[in-house]
Amino acid sequence: MTSTISINDQQWLQLAPLEMPNRLLLGPGPSNAHPDVLQAMNKPPVGHLDPTFLALMDEIQSLLRYVWQTENSRTIAVSGTGTAAMEATIANSVEPGDVVLVGVSGYFGNRLVDMAGRYGADVRTITKPWGQVFHLEELQTALETHRPTILALVHAETSTGARQPLEGVGELCREFDCLLLVDTVTSLGGVPIFLDAWGVDLAYSCSQKGLGCPPGASPFTMSARAMEKLQQRQTKVANWYLDMLLLGKYWGQERVYHHTAPINLYYALREALRLVAEEGLANCWQRHQKNVEYLWEGLEDLGLKLHVEREFRLPTLTTVCIPEGVDGKAVARQLLNDYNIEIGGGLGELAGKVWRVGLMGFNSRKESVDQLLQALQQVLPK
Repeated sequence: MTSTISINDQQWLQLAPLEMPNRLLLGPGPSNAHPDVLQAMNKPPVGHLDPTFLALMDEIQSLLRYVWQTENSRTIAVSGTGTAAMEATIANSVEPGDVVLVGVSGYFGNRLVDMAGRYGADVRTITKPWGQVFHLEELQTALETHRPTILALVHAETSTGARQPLEGVGELCREFDCLLLVDTVTSLGGVPIFLDAWGVDLAYSCSQKGLGCPPGASPFTMSARAMEKLQQRQTKVANWYLDMLLLGKYWGQERVYHHTAPINLYYALREALRLVAEEGLANCWQRHQKNVEYLWEGLEDLGLKLHVEREFRLPTLTTVCIPEGVDGKAVARQLLNDYNIEIGGGLGELAGKVWRVGLMGFNSRKESVDQLLQALQQVLPK
């Protein structure tokens, strides 16, 4: 006799078709996607082993090499957000017992410390106040002291708006026989990057910031030196989903099924990269720099101070000091509710002390700056 189980309707909802507000996203990410990118996402999906999709994957790989200025063969988009690409970098490069030296000058340096520790690394740190950067002499002393297998640095610290100079660091790492791992989450597409010329061995990023694309398909690359370490591992990569030896068979010539890729997100990434290539990388970098300088001037005209020394400020993200006596959360809330503009608050040591204003990808335009400055003029206490 078959028993009948009644349907539980407690969680049943009758909903109208989805509608979402059209915000101007000027926080630390995501940024607004270019209309052409959104249109590309609406193309019909095909199978993840369809020849047309495999050709699109090849286009993504080539254009990621272009925007990163690298010839690394293992350059792919990880199916996941930038944090997944971050973890892929750690998972594939770190073996239990490896000494990993992390430069911590913000929230995401601390995240690298946490991740490396979870993969069994002997984690060492060097630190700077949030908003400052490491100088070459400091890095050399740290390498001499710790003799790491990997040095990990954040090129664009999203929590502080500071740009870590990388010139000369790769040469130091080769002198001490260690790999250089770099976070380019808030720099790719908007800040000059030369991975090969700088001797970077491992790098990761995201799609939703400087590339002007929705999140979910995240750039990852590793050099021949990093690939050699991966191939000589004594233990398997502890994360099956992010194992580059397996993923390489899907992204490479073999085309072996690994997982079902987020088809339409890859459409979006391909289109975002096409737009960067169409504009030209140098032009893209110059646009970000020109517009952020316009923003800085406007903020200072409003009497606001900026947290990071000008030489090391990011063109993609600016940290603005919240004036004494001003409720930073209230200002951000009013910008969102009354003007449809999102800005970010501070993280960690900078919580309650700064706003984070992003000018990334499609949003890096004079009109975006004008819209924000006009709203701030109305919102800030007189």
